[in-house]
Amino acid sequence: MTEFSKRLAALPGYPMAELPAIKRRLIQQGVDLIDVGAGDADFPPPRVAVAALTQAIQDPAMSRYPFQIGLPAFREAAAAYLKRRFGLTFDAFAELHPLLGSKEGIAHFAAAVLDPGDVAIVPDPGYAVYHGGTVLAGAEPYLYALTARTQFLLEMEEIPKDVVRRTKLVYLNYPNNPTAAVAPRDYLERTVEFCERHDILIAYDNPYCEITFDGYVAPSIFEIPGAREVAVEFHSLSKSFCMTGWRLGWAVGKRELIAAMAKVKNYVDTGAFLAVQAAGAAVLGDAEEIIRGYVAQFRERRDAMVPALAASGFDAEVPRATLYVWVPLPEGLGSGAFQRRAIEEAGVVVLPGSAFGPGAEGFFRVALTVGTARLREAAERLGKVLAAV
Repeated sequence: MTEFSKRLAALPGYPMAELPAIKRRLIQQGVDLIDVGAGDADFPPPRVAVAALTQAIQDPAMSRYPFQIGLPAFREAAAAYLKRRFGLTFDAFAELHPLLGSKEGIAHFAAAVLDPGDVAIVPDPGYAVYHGGTVLAGAEPYLYALTARTQFLLEMEEIPKDVVRRTKLVYLNYPNNPTAAVAPRDYLERTVEFCERHDILIAYDNPYCEITFDGYVAPSIFEIPGAREVAVEFHSLSKSFCMTGWRLGWAVGKRELIAAMAKVKNYVDTGAFLAVQAAGAAVLGDAEEIIRGYVAQFRERRDAMVPALAASGFDAEVPRATLYVWVPLPEGLGSGAFQRRAIEEAGVVVLPGSAFGPGAEGFFRVALTVGTARLREAAERLGKVLAAV
């Protein structure tokens, strides 16, 4: 019998691994399924992306190996976007690196900086790659529970001193998935100062920085003094630009840290398809106008869904950012059990809080990925499940 690695055994179950098969079965049975589980909006990708890709694939050179250098135009467009958006200047070829979506970059950064015996602070709830990337690097995840007590902020001062002494990396994600929490500047300042003082690196996952509402503007971690010494920031075209399947993003930070991650990537991938990078460069060149249109539609969906949930018996806060609504359940009602009833009895796919870590029990996540009429119907169906519990 094959014996698999201890690292494989240590990986928690991936939150959406079983959903495609369940959805396929229900659709084959004729169920009218409303999927608000995955953060994968139904908007079409930007027209400029499609046009640029169509043109790029006609060029045989775009089908050659990208290698880690990738397409210079994409690197330059990403650096120019960071300059316009945050007022930050980075060397496009030494301090910035293309990624196959930010997910793989986060995991490969962990492999570059963590050793067995090291600790990485993992937000709970949090994106599964934080935990999984730590385990695959052979390090030890320390789960910090994100709760309403701290406005879903990861407070480094609350971590036990013996854990801090072994900590080499912390994952931060604001605007946050799944809670939709945002990070005040004073929080980022004290967190950067703490990490500088204790020689801890920050993996700052920032894919939702453009999906913000009501006047809120999400920052880059590099707007905070000292962050360039300890942080790498990850960006993605997946969420803000509705290009989830294109698998394109970038990491930015101090050249030594970027070079370390790139060295790992040399052994596991050969870069994103050059034609996709050409499309990404075109999108980033017109980012502000493109984002404005998508955010207006996400805002319309948010403003439809939150009241609909309230009318159906749920008490969800209005998010200031992301494409998610984080919904508390009545005390004693398990999120996994509620999710199973929602999909089997009501034909609505949500993600249970438990899928994001044990600290998220008692919540479920709704993604604003379908139109307003379907969102309202989903809320009504979920309310019937709640009433029947």
